Amino acid sequence: MSRVVLVGGGVATTATAAGLRSAGFDGDIVLVADEEHLPYERPPLSKEYLAGTFDRTDFQVNHEGWYPDNDVDLLLGTRAVGLDVAERRVLLSDGGSLAYDSLVLGTGARAKTLPGFGGQRVHVLRTIADAERLGAQIKPGRHLAVLGAGFVGCELAAVAAGRGARVTVFSPGPLPLRSLGPEIGGAMLDIHREQGVEMRMEETVTSMTETMFGLELRTSSGHVVECDELLVGVGSVPNAEIAADAGIKVDGGILTDEHGRTSAPNVYAIGDVAARYHPRYERRIRVEHHDTAMRHGANLARNLLGESEPFTEEHYFWSHQYDHNLQSLGYADGGSRVVRGSVADRSFSIFSVVEGQIRAMVALNRPQDLLQARKLMAVPHQVTGEQLSDEEFSLKSLLPQRTRQPQREVRA
Repeated sequence: MSRVVLVGGGVATTATAAGLRSAGFDGDIVLVADEEHLPYERPPLSKEYLAGTFDRTDFQVNHEGWYPDNDVDLLLGTRAVGLDVAERRVLLSDGGSLAYDSLVLGTGARAKTLPGFGGQRVHVLRTIADAERLGAQIKPGRHLAVLGAGFVGCELAAVAAGRGARVTVFSPGPLPLRSLGPEIGGAMLDIHREQGVEMRMEETVTSMTETMFGLELRTSSGHVVECDELLVGVGSVPNAEIAADAGIKVDGGILTDEHGRTSAPNVYAIGDVAARYHPRYERRIRVEHHDTAMRHGANLARNLLGESEPFTEEHYFWSHQYDHNLQSLGYADGGSRVVRGSVADRSFSIFSVVEGQIRAMVALNRPQDLLQARKLMAVPHQVTGEQLSDEEFSLKSLLPQRTRQPQREVRA
């Protein structure tokens, strides 16, 4: 392997490049990214960057000098438009092409759009350009409507309310952040309302009309809501077309095994675009979170260099909304649910337990619970629901104890 080509400008591909170089790989590394910006982290777009507390350099994956220092060639503002897997070549938007020995697709995902919802007052939030265009319109007294009460919608609502805008959130479900369960959803619903956000649950926007003064949104309940700007935050679409067009297997993402390998020889997929096989769950999952993408890239670097190490780490993500912190670890797949802490006080964790083992958890303002759960989920353990729900019970006590070494006898 003398040349690795990485497609995508996110943390997954840059982590792969860093892992290759730190392990001593001395071949060519070329990173192709369609944005003009240096590879950057996306979580701050809906939080610190939009709030004005970060500038661009605060969430670059690496500083500008890292790439020449590590002999990583950057092709910014260049899009990979096709693959020739037989000839091992990537076709580029500038008319050129790149030969590869190993190809890593970290093309990520794009924001989902809705038919009939477009124009200068309608926004999505996925890139720096998206954040800058939207951020310029969030001002005190202006009214922002948000379609969707997932992570992007809720984080954006919190930032916009903090900047003095009026915010209305629409959601088809009864609670925001529904994937995290009713306790988290109920708590966050109350928190947003206390901050002045109008949370219109079980109400959708059926059509939009642009006027001289803004937008008119007609809802499923028959109301007409006027607003200045609209954010569509209804999910994402994996950028898997380049793989599908090349005959690589795609189904809700680029299909890979637990080592990142696709159906094409010497082609791998990582990060948000990869629907990877997970041995524990015996199924493919696609995870769109920063921490998973970073670890996935580091794992793939080791596999590219000859190791056979499946990527089985539990996925972790976080969200900051107002002064509250949400964290989640693992993939809830059945089992019992156990509450630890106080839902009323907004300090609690929800554990998913299968056969006495913690499989997943989500926590609101409980970082210590997550810290201990991360350690437990990495080792064999047995726990009961009664133990987990008892705040006096130490989760740390479930960890294997280190074997004590006998003390040497000290002679005078």
